[in-house]
Amino acid sequence: MTNDKVIPTQDGPPSDVERIKRESNYLRGTLSETLEDRLSAGIPDDDNRLMKFHGSYLQDDRDLRTERQRQKLEPAYQFMVRVRVPGGVATPEQWLVIDELAREYGNHTIKLTTRQAFQMHGILKWNMKKSIKRINEALMDTLAACGDVNRNVMCNPNPDQSEVHAEVYEWSKVLSDYLSPRTNAYHEIWLDGEKVVDSKENEEVEPMYGPVYLPRKFKIGLAVPPSNDIDVFSQDLGFIAILEDGRLQGFNVAVGGGMGMTHGDTNTYPQLGRIIGFCRPEQITDVAEKIITIQRDYGNRSVRKNARFKYTIDARGLDWLKSELTERLGWQLEEARDFHFDHTGDRYGWVKGTKNHWHLTLFIQNGRIQDKDDYQLMTGLREIAKIHTGDFRLTPNQNLIIGNVSSEKKEEIAELVAQYGLADGKEQSALRRNSMACVAFPTCGLAMAESERYLPALLEKIETMLEEEGLRDEEIVIRMSGCPNGCSRPALSEIGFIGKAPGKYNMYLGAGFSGQRLNKLYRENIGEKEILETLQPIIRHYAKERLDGEHFGDFVIRTGYVKAVTSGLDFHD
Repeated sequence: MTNDKVIPTQDGPPSDVERIKRESNYLRGTLSETLEDRLSAGIPDDDNRLMKFHGSYLQDDRDLRTERQRQKLEPAYQFMVRVRVPGGVATPEQWLVIDELAREYGNHTIKLTTRQAFQMHGILKWNMKKSIKRINEALMDTLAACGDVNRNVMCNPNPDQSEVHAEVYEWSKVLSDYLSPRTNAYHEIWLDGEKVVDSKENEEVEPMYGPVYLPRKFKIGLAVPPSNDIDVFSQDLGFIAILEDGRLQGFNVAVGGGMGMTHGDTNTYPQLGRIIGFCRPEQITDVAEKIITIQRDYGNRSVRKNARFKYTIDARGLDWLKSELTERLGWQLEEARDFHFDHTGDRYGWVKGTKNHWHLTLFIQNGRIQDKDDYQLMTGLREIAKIHTGDFRLTPNQNLIIGNVSSEKKEEIAELVAQYGLADGKEQSALRRNSMACVAFPTCGLAMAESERYLPALLEKIETMLEEEGLRDEEIVIRMSGCPNGCSRPALSEIGFIGKAPGKYNMYLGAGFSGQRLNKLYRENIGEKEILETLQPIIRHYAKERLDGEHFGDFVIRTGYVKAVTSGLDFHD
């Protein structure tokens, strides 16, 4: 791969975050003492950095900042708590615990994240320990939901679609447990566990991560073709299930994906994972561990914006990575196998799976579960959870599957769905069903523009254009992020928006419908009026001249609106 970009490697002193991790004694820091301090609802920055490893970080309500400054009050500090859900599967009992905590201590909403985790906002410092203890009692945890470690392992959210899906899901749980941090700090701080004095130099405490963990976050996902709902090429490490005669043979291994970048810095960019070979199912933990240790040893610890695994690979080359991996494994990956993806979205409504059980996929706008005057979504799901004997599955597209519904329970659950008017997506436009937005304002400190609160209104206006051209049922992937960190994976959308300033967005076009191609900047720093004026003639052109079965992203490339981008190294060209 030709690389003319200057990607920093290990030159320069470690960043301040590296100091914080090293001095933390395996993620302890002064968190225990800080949580007892009731003089402020906030915490020092060093502790906030460590808090991420425990699945949370400090935020404030940005809608209230100016008024609180005027009143000479500290910001409206609160915590976001993220709960890991490997493969996105939770029990009804666990759902009810999250629902109760969100109402008792949070802001009365639950966010289903793009990584199949639960997220709660608005939890005050003095309620943090109580919340995390209750989460743990429900056999869930927040450890490693954030921070410079492997995050929640993603997987196709319907393990009972087939026996292969169930097998792949089990591997996602194995990976999640195998790659979790081993420090006792989490149990000491949140669960009143016995305090252990770990030597700061004793790397046996964290035999894989070591005392300073990884240079940045690390993301893993397992995909089962033909569905690429987890956007496997956005992952630092992706495993693509290879099937023969309905049996799992193993996984193609894809490395170096990632969505984040920095506005104005062309040495940062989204990148696609690249396939480097094939491994057997029983080899998956060995491959994952060795890949992580390569990133641990070679990732950039000086410049955090260049610290993701994609930059480690692009700075040294794919051949270097393969050689390093082979040396650490002591064996070589096999040649990659053929596979095919045809979509990244969810399949809505009732579907019959294995064991004579049913699965209902509901449309959850941007993953936000809450009650409104005209839509009691949170209450409806709570009532379902009280009688449901199956499970809940969080999809990578922020939707929800009520899974493993027995034939006996199907009618009862269908009645509750009807009673509360829960949306199965069928009444939504295809564009809205394929939309995603990150949280952004008011709680995300990195947001430059609105996302979750704005995208639904923008969709209404774009839907009008599509309906006028007879395209209401045309599947188009559209995503919005409030900043270039890309939590909603906007670089993999056929129409993408990345926040630049309040009310202003960069607009990108041309990603692949099945997640195999990045999009490209088409218009910069534009507001709603310009967005609509720009999209209308393109949509009209698409309606008149698209080929049979041609997706929007493919059309805008064929007709010359943007160039195809199959490597992040070309993203800014």
